[in-house]
Amino acid sequence: MGDQHYCFFLYNIAAQNAHIHCLSKDTDMAGETSLSVLLRSMSPELNTGDYVFCSLSDASLLQGREPIGSFREREGLSVILRREDAQALGLAFDYLAAWITLNVHSALAAIGLTAAFAGALSRAGISCNVIAGYYHDHLFVARDDAERAMQVLRQLAEHGE
Repeated sequence: MGDQHYCFFLYNIAAQNAHIHCLSKDTDMAGETSLSVLLRSMSPELNTGDYVFCSLSDASLLQGREPIGSFREREGLSVILRREDAQALGLAFDYLAAWITLNVHSALAAIGLTAAFAGALSRAGISCNVIAGYYHDHLFVARDDAERAMQVLRQLAEHGE
């Protein structure tokens, strides 16, 4: 049992980009830190639906609805909701977003990934709001820019730099 290793396989479409990650049972699964690997493996996915950012004075205003994400600020509770949930609750919003998930397990300590994709999107004239989850980064871009953002991210992944 002590010599057992758990192998995780991460394959990209191109065979030359295939990576094998073997972890011992004691290995911390904190995610990838190599910027070149992160970029080549980010595999952006456009989630279905429309999303909005709202600010609430009290979480009870959600009436049991679960936000996609939230963050407590001095001014109130910022929440990301599906548009239909915000509308049903009568909440105000002024930014309609698409949600893109980068399907690479990036380490929270990884350096340069956010700068790389934010820079690429910025050069294309696309605004991006980023939420770092434990496993993945989540990008919220203007709904009208979603397909262009996906093209930019795929191109960035293809070039890996």
